[in-house]
Amino acid sequence: MRIRVQPEPFDYGAEAGAFAHGAQGAGAVVSFAGIVRDRPGGGLMRLEIEHYPGMTEKALAAMADTARDRWNLTDAMILHRHGAMAPGEAIMMVATAAPHRADAFAAAEFLMDYLKSCAPFWKKEITAEGADWVAATEADEDALSRW
Repeated sequence: MRIRVQPEPFDYGAEAGAFAHGAQGAGAVVSFAGIVRDRPGGGLMRLEIEHYPGMTEKALAAMADTARDRWNLTDAMILHRHGAMAPGEAIMMVATAAPHRADAFAAAEFLMDYLKSCAPFWKKEITAEGADWVAATEADEDALSRW
């Protein structure tokens, strides 16, 4: 299981390729990248993400361990950025590897849902009008109920 929290941009294609190449014993690899999206109608200048080093990595590792315990995974990766990001930049990536696709897909969805609602990151949208903290949406919270 690989956990990375970093301020630097990452190359999704290179990361996904390296993960898949190293997925020994896997018959399926699933990967997902989250992208900073602009607000409806535009106007987002940047998204700023804060976290507590050490605590964040421990929480992400616990999520990955839970996924590994629930599904037959050979490997998993969570990569999440912090700091300032512009619309269109990759903010996070999840990858899972398993002998069969059902486990890889389910574990990836589980990790994405838990990252969205439970990971200890704080997001602030910066616009010309000011700054607003982003709260989890009802849909984000509802997604957790299936797990």
